[in-house]
Amino acid sequence: MLQSRDGWPVKTRELHNHHFDSTAWNDFAFRDDDIVIATYAKAGTTWTQQIVGQLVFGGAEEVPVHDISPWLDLRAPPTAVKHALLAAQTHRRFIKTHLPVDALVYSPRAKYLYIGRDGRDVAVSLYNHHASATEGWFRMLNDTPGRVGPPMPPPAASAGEAFDTWLEQDGAPFWPFFSSVRSWWQIRHLPNLLFVHYADMKRDLEGQMRRIADFLGIALSPAQWTAAVEHCSFDYMRAHGEQTVPAGGAMWRGGAASFLHSGQAGRWRELLTPQQAAAYERRAVLELGAECAQWLAQGTGADAR
Repeated sequence: MLQSRDGWPVKTRELHNHHFDSTAWNDFAFRDDDIVIATYAKAGTTWTQQIVGQLVFGGAEEVPVHDISPWLDLRAPPTAVKHALLAAQTHRRFIKTHLPVDALVYSPRAKYLYIGRDGRDVAVSLYNHHASATEGWFRMLNDTPGRVGPPMPPPAASAGEAFDTWLEQDGAPFWPFFSSVRSWWQIRHLPNLLFVHYADMKRDLEGQMRRIADFLGIALSPAQWTAAVEHCSFDYMRAHGEQTVPAGGAMWRGGAASFLHSGQAGRWRELLTPQQAAAYERRAVLELGAECAQWLAQGTGADAR
């Protein structure tokens, strides 16, 4: 990871495909209290946006997270639209990215949350995401002007087939997985970055929310905490999908329930063969190293730094 003289990561490339336009960060005007939520994809991004929204707004009902917390590096809507939306906000801003660090402008002024999840769960969740997408989703990705590279293809016939392609071609047909995780792991020591794991949030939601709140310097009253934790349950998020899920769930058959799906950790055990699971484990250690691969597979229950 290339670093500047003062030790901060430096952007070294642009990433473009059917989803990405990484130039969206190049002239973004950061504020000192900005929050950036970073993941690969299907690792708990929307859940973490909901958590941060509840912390920022003190456990308020029906915070319109998907309207106010954009995926900045997504190609649609245009970058200028998202920049204007964020520039007009007076509350503490929280922004989503799926970029690896070397394609992102990393600011010392912001606080970063990196959310990890077992890559096998990521892959099977991506398959559900892909298989339940509407024609509108495909048109947005493939027909929006400025796409670089091939279009997003139709989904595979099964989760197992999709997993094989995703593993053998490192993230296809989405984007590379292992190099993205590795880029964030390499900077986990930075003081403005907190690692959080999906499995840890499943095991102890309130505990992980308190870790995040402490890191962000946010204090809530007991009543606000009770409301915030309730509003971050999957049941609440499904019932309020028009506020919590991208596009209100409209781009997936079944709406918000389809987008959030089961929310389980370890669901890959029901869908992948032992051979597929073992192939992933070997690749993860080779690509990430034993320590990172272990953390990604199970979380820690504590700060990964």
